[in-house]
Amino acid sequence: MDVRLVPLLLTLGVSAVYSGSHSLRYYYTAVSDRAFGLPEFSTAGYVDETQIERYSSDNGKSEPAAQWMKQNEGPEYRDEQTQILKGNEAVFKHNVKVAMDRFNQTSGTHIVQSMYGCELREDGSTRGYEQDGYDGREFLALDTERWVYVPSMREAQLTTQKWNSPEVNEPERERNYLENICIEWLKRYLGYGQAELERRVRPHVKISDRQSDGNTELHCQAYGFYPREIDVKWVRNGKDDVHSEEAKEILPNPDGSYQLRVTAEVTPKEGDSYACHVEHSSLEEKLIVVWPGPNKDGKNMVIIIAGVVVAVLLITAAVVGFAFYKKRKAKSGYTETASNDSPASSVARA
Repeated sequence: MDVRLVPLLLTLGVSAVYSGSHSLRYYYTAVSDRAFGLPEFSTAGYVDETQIERYSSDNGKSEPAAQWMKQNEGPEYRDEQTQILKGNEAVFKHNVKVAMDRFNQTSGTHIVQSMYGCELREDGSTRGYEQDGYDGREFLALDTERWVYVPSMREAQLTTQKWNSPEVNEPERERNYLENICIEWLKRYLGYGQAELERRVRPHVKISDRQSDGNTELHCQAYGFYPREIDVKWVRNGKDDVHSEEAKEILPNPDGSYQLRVTAEVTPKEGDSYACHVEHSSLEEKLIVVWPGPNKDGKNMVIIIAGVVVAVLLITAAVVGFAFYKKRKAKSGYTETASNDSPASSVARA
């Protein structure tokens, strides 16, 4: 997917997938014209935070985005995906026109997006989700408790009425895909990319400060970690969480790892201590980095794990043992033909 699409997808968010859980999700985007230099239609598929597939109307081909996908799925799979996505391309281009009609728009640049996928949790439970957006706002969403589409704005009511009708019964089709087909493909992909997807890289942590007008800004930066999920916070006197005014945004690094900076503004009093607490699946215990105080040499900061303070501390890197999914044996001569049984077959509708 073109990186320029990322800001457009922020409103189509999905709650975090926690350690031990895995997700398969797809993003579809169609635009009314090429004003932004974007393809008229594009898709991206992800397993967890790793992009596995992409498609663009500019070249009309489904392409692997991860090496382990290229190694495990051959030309027949790729040709099938291409045909499915060509069909979706036609539907989504039509959907842009339909949405513009609903909003009484005859010109301008407009964007239709869809995000759908499934999650397999560590305890074996599953869940699915789907959201559709228009011009950066949620248009409608699938309620996976009642299995009905719910409009997020007035202009979506006609669409949800059609999809929820007994004649169309779109929620039931999506339920079968999200609860069964999507999960099976997720397991398959997890088998392909197990070494990559379940690797654990511990974070490096650096703290710094800046004083002004009697206040102190404390900065805690965790970087180079994988997977993405992490909890970083400032704590006062070992027990009181310090509120951070800045949004905690986890950012990607070019090497596939992640970084996060958490800032807190404090007014230190005599006897107060501040420390940055970091929890991540690569760590056996919580990592605590103590702020040495104002005008102190950062090299003297003390690093402790789980509050165990000793004169000389050794930090041991540990990799958490996870229950790996067993790699599924791919059947020879794979010839799935029905589009409903394919990983990218969802939400192809007008």
